[in-house]
Amino acid sequence: MTTRIDLFAAAPSLMKSWQRTSIELDVAANFDPILSELVKIRASQINGCANCINLHASEARENGETEQRIYLLPAWREAPCYTDRERAALGWTEALTRLSEGREHASAYEALKAEFTEEEQVKLTVMINIINGWNRIAVGFGLYVDAAAIKATRASAA
Repeated sequence: MTTRIDLFAAAPSLMKSWQRTSIELDVAANFDPILSELVKIRASQINGCANCINLHASEARENGETEQRIYLLPAWREAPCYTDRERAALGWTEALTRLSEGREHASAYEALKAEFTEEEQVKLTVMINIINGWNRIAVGFGLYVDAAAIKATRASAA
């Protein structure tokens, strides 16, 4: 682990609760695992979170995602390999992750409504909030942990 402080030693109860809650919410969202990982990678790219990009690209590959689609995520609007549903999710991810920039929130929501039920919209939004939270924790504290170690920690927290 490369980090400024050991988060789980500094605030063990809080960090274990955050980790457990984020795992539970991710499971409850019950999205297609590939869509979920694409969203997490894209938010992490925007936020510059190497830790989360590494983890979620690894998990996407494990779920059968191709290298091409992972590499093309920053240019998803121009790349022909994403479905309309994935495009709607990626647009919503960018709109929420870049809220302070005022980027096309209304049009992103219209695309989201066309592809997702109201329940799925809420689940996706919560998932985006969780990854943005992890990005801020990881970037803020300089966290970089091997993907295998994160998976092991997750398994013990579940």
